[in-house]
Amino acid sequence: MNKTFLHLEGFAVLVLSVYFYGYSGLSWLLFFILLFVPDISMLGYLFNKKAGAFLYNLFHTYSLSAGAVICGLLLANPVVLAVGLIWSAHIGMDRMLGYGLKYPTAFQDTHLNRV
Repeated sequence: MNKTFLHLEGFAVLVLSVYFYGYSGLSWLLFFILLFVPDISMLGYLFNKKAGAFLYNLFHTYSLSAGAVICGLLLANPVVLAVGLIWSAHIGMDRMLGYGLKYPTAFQDTHLNRV
């Protein structure tokens, strides 16, 4: 049951991020170009599991993406706002699909399930 809530939470973040992105009149081309950029953090696994998990989790936590959204709004900077919303949408999409934060044991070990 708890996993279901986490998947629904991810879905809600995805939907809200996409809604506010569209509402803000930002570029959809930019959205699709940047949507999977946070997954570049998986390259940390080329060094070792611990570095991979750290980098992946750093770029897949809502703290940084929400911070970017807040900065974009406070600074009235549409590029920073766009990056934050796209980033949040990516994380929400991952959570909705069951990809969670990584444990340093293996890439497949996440806080949601084993992928």
